[in-house]
Amino acid sequence: MATKLSRRDFMKLSAGTAGAAYLASALSPFIAEAKAAGTKLPVILFEGQACTGCSVSMLNTISPDIATVLTEVIDLHFHATVMASAGEMAWDYVEKVAAEQKGKYVLVVEGAIPRGENGNYCILGENKGKELTMLDALISYGSNAAAVVALGTCATYGGFPAASPNPTDCAGVSEILNEKGIKTPVINIAGCPPHPDWIIGTIAYVALGLGIPELDKLGRPTMFYSPIIHDNCPRRQYFDNGIFAEKYGDPGCLIEIGCKGPIAFCDATTRFWNGGVNTCIVCGGPCIACTSDEFPNYPIYERIPEMPLGTGGTASINQVGLVLGGLTVAGIAGHLACNVLEGRIGLPKLEDHDKKEGDE
Repeated sequence: MATKLSRRDFMKLSAGTAGAAYLASALSPFIAEAKAAGTKLPVILFEGQACTGCSVSMLNTISPDIATVLTEVIDLHFHATVMASAGEMAWDYVEKVAAEQKGKYVLVVEGAIPRGENGNYCILGENKGKELTMLDALISYGSNAAAVVALGTCATYGGFPAASPNPTDCAGVSEILNEKGIKTPVINIAGCPPHPDWIIGTIAYVALGLGIPELDKLGRPTMFYSPIIHDNCPRRQYFDNGIFAEKYGDPGCLIEIGCKGPIAFCDATTRFWNGGVNTCIVCGGPCIACTSDEFPNYPIYERIPEMPLGTGGTASINQVGLVLGGLTVAGIAGHLACNVLEGRIGLPKLEDHDKKEGDE
């Protein structure tokens, strides 16, 4: 599909709240061009072990709205939650689409994929008298797709279903496909749930003929997942001045009551949610790093001494260590390190914090 929209231009219009505000108008001429050419991206969406929250987030997209997406950007051929057909009729149709559009359609997967009991913990339906597991569906349809979009942290890294003790032995899309030797490109749209812009922006990027967006080491589109929450946190001045909240509702940095902003990569501090109204931190809650591959395998609402870095290692908040871009930077985003080394900030020691709690 021909388009004059460059990758650089798309990255620009996708960056931040300002980009979100005019995303629809900026994409309109290219969507119109695609519509005139009669070309829409064929999409098949399967739900594994999930709560459907990612689909709800996607349906709540504003710029462009979901009606525009479904009528002018993509052809959504299968989504059990929103489609009218079911049973044999639905499976006959999706098989027909997958055969005719082999190597052209995008498979979107929501939810984790259980491997235990040969995948029988998650049955999508019955096709020609045989139960179809989510595991088999991912392998079969994923191997013939142009790309697979893992929608939400359950689909990307396992999320809640894969948290210890993981009784169904489930995993994220990339892990399953890698185990099976399937080389289909995977785009991870992490988040619990992901912001609608992250979902629609990524799908629009592919639909407009721009290929696979630039991805970070965890497979996430860098146009949405490069910023660190801590760097643009509205409570950052409290952190810089060593003021820490002890309970919800207190002024101060929220690290002591569980904020994971220093290890959370996404643009949620500048791309507001709920129609541009707020973010988790603006609402008074700490960041839970739901875009992390370690989520939720740590105490979500507690300060923890060992913070997973997403690189296989950990670092103590008191040691103030973080791995950025493959390089060990002494300090959270560099700025904190200078403050600590120069004595302007003294992070409370964990043992002091524990002692204080014991006194109470």
